[in-house]
Amino acid sequence: MTANLVNTSPAIFRLSPLIRITLLSLYLALTLPLPFLAEVTNAPIPSTLFWLGISIGFIGLYAVLTERVILDEQGIQVSYPNWVPRFFRKGWSLPWSEVKQLKPRTTGQGGLVYYFLSKDGKAYLLPMRVAGFAQMVKLVQEKTGIDTNDVYPLAQPWMYLILFGFTLLLFLVDGWTIATAITQGNFS
Repeated sequence: MTANLVNTSPAIFRLSPLIRITLLSLYLALTLPLPFLAEVTNAPIPSTLFWLGISIGFIGLYAVLTERVILDEQGIQVSYPNWVPRFFRKGWSLPWSEVKQLKPRTTGQGGLVYYFLSKDGKAYLLPMRVAGFAQMVKLVQEKTGIDTNDVYPLAQPWMYLILFGFTLLLFLVDGWTIATAITQGNFS
């Protein structure tokens, strides 16, 4: 990937692998013990229904995490692969000529996110969890002339590393929980 878009190939930025792995692992760590616990506790919901729900949820989460940001000579676009239904994750595109400004907004947790404001007044969230974020905002600055020197990602990598570490600890607890459920349950 080059620092500018002089060539005709678009610059594609995908969600950071660290974020993707951490969130998928956390999902599994939180849900895997449920079917085993359903068996042991004789829950009114069969464990097969839990497995089905976990599988559907995993596919849904994976679909959300396939987001990609495409920058080319015409504009910026957030899209998803063709297998992700449009009603689930639609994406958006904004021509560079329509970008009015990049406006910061404070989140409920005190973080800072940025929205592209278009000339017709619509707001488009700047994706902030992509690998190569600094490169992406540099390209945005080149194409729009908007100063992006103070634009930083919402979460730093060390935050996801800590979350991943705790997720690994949760997997250890899951292992103990599942082993206990199997030894006390009616598994065949």
